[in-house]
Amino acid sequence: MTNLANSILDSKTPNDVVISVQPRKPITDPTLGIPVNITKTGTPKNRLVTIGDSITQGFQSGAIFNTQLSYPAIIAKELGWNEIRYPTYQSPTDGLPLNVERLAHDLDKKFGSNINPLEFVNAALFIRQYLDINENYWERGDGSLFPIHQGINHNLAVYGWDLRNTISRNADICINMVKKQPPKDDFLRLIVENHNDRAAIRVLNSARDSNGVALSPVQAAAALGEEGTPDTEGIETLIVIVGANNALGTILTFSVVWSDNDYADMEINDKYTVWRPIHFKAELDELVAEVKKIRARHVIFGTVPHITIVPFARGVDHKVKPGSRYFPYYTLPWIQDKDFDPKKHPNLTQQEARAIDSAIDQYNDYITDAVRQARTEGRDWYLFEMAGLLDRLASRRFLQDPTAKPVWWDEVGGAYPLPPELQALKPVPDSRFLLAGPNGRTQGGLFSLDGIHPTTIGYGIIAQELIKIMQLAGVKFYQLDSKTERQGEIKVNFQNLIKLDSLVSRPPKNLLSLKDIIGGLDKNFNILSNMLNSNY
Repeated sequence: MTNLANSILDSKTPNDVVISVQPRKPITDPTLGIPVNITKTGTPKNRLVTIGDSITQGFQSGAIFNTQLSYPAIIAKELGWNEIRYPTYQSPTDGLPLNVERLAHDLDKKFGSNINPLEFVNAALFIRQYLDINENYWERGDGSLFPIHQGINHNLAVYGWDLRNTISRNADICINMVKKQPPKDDFLRLIVENHNDRAAIRVLNSARDSNGVALSPVQAAAALGEEGTPDTEGIETLIVIVGANNALGTILTFSVVWSDNDYADMEINDKYTVWRPIHFKAELDELVAEVKKIRARHVIFGTVPHITIVPFARGVDHKVKPGSRYFPYYTLPWIQDKDFDPKKHPNLTQQEARAIDSAIDQYNDYITDAVRQARTEGRDWYLFEMAGLLDRLASRRFLQDPTAKPVWWDEVGGAYPLPPELQALKPVPDSRFLLAGPNGRTQGGLFSLDGIHPTTIGYGIIAQELIKIMQLAGVKFYQLDSKTERQGEIKVNFQNLIKLDSLVSRPPKNLLSLKDIIGGLDKNFNILSNMLNSNY
């Protein structure tokens, strides 16, 4: 750090964060160039099991609701495997904690594509009633019940969970948290209390051992791994993509609070918004040790995306200088450049953004090292470059500013090539905040209305890249009859996903900018900030 110009350094950054001028170069070979030969006997009972956070669970537009369109569900369909188990979150308002897309559509039905000033009071009352219905369903209605499904879910991801939660948290801990803090029917704060614990219970309540003891996601995966035979693993492919929430709090709160020595204590570590690399590595090492105990034929570990790229943290004005990947400040996407005041509005500085990205680069080096070590030991582990994928889709950071492209840009293939079906859309989907008007989508399309999580076609891209790795591992894909093997390169059915992706095929038409709706909610009701900052 001492050799770098002070203009790119943040004085609060710990010494173990190695500040980088260039972003980490993505790994293009999932095998890391290390050959592994394994013996394959029989077909494992559980063809796909996933451990992760909101990206793996299928979070969209401020809520978990479309779990049947998560990337694990998309992969399972291409596998011809219809036995995948995952939680569901049906409700009168479609999801938990708050489905912003559904709210926008309902506002459109009630008030039309433009809410004029005379209708604002009625619209505000409508929103309050809507939020009250949502809160009552999850806190006191059918949504408050703790379901137990038959069999452990195959998608074991929970939004908002970090490495420690994945290792240690289980359904009973979450149930106790809900019971410990009974919800209040607050007239003003209409956010579902303990929504993260309530969501997690639906994922993990059936994950118990023979004595009824609750299991964490890693322990639940291990139990599924034991469902094999002495010669056949219980899991064919295990995907582990976790770690984003060890840094995501920085953009949700626009505050950088580095972890301290009590980082592993789940009761108090919510105060930290980003983990120091040494703390991340300690928890990753523990997670890796647990994953090695799981009887899975193939394991895919994903890297952590640079969370400062997502459109929720919008770069203000122009880059700090020609060739830089950073803007001077990052703030909420509905705050316009002309209105932004760093003394008034929540923000991260370009120095803080660089420190966060640099820490994530170190996280990803550690993940890569873990895969390398596992392959050296003869384990069939692979690396999925989630970080590299998002970097190559970063519109404002790289694609609209060729001078900012890293030195390795062309070596890894340049901008990520969207599937032909997506390239044929008008406009072509990109990573900017989704905007739409009366005539449909005008920009964006890869990120949903919360500006953090993918749309359905975005999840399709993740599924496609993981399928490539699975084919490299020799995983067989079948037709819907689960018997007829598919030949050649397996391609996700993007035409079908386009039809199912309501934000692409039929986005809300309220106002010329969807940001006005979301920004208005946050400004007048403080909804989105409270929702995202709670149990992120």
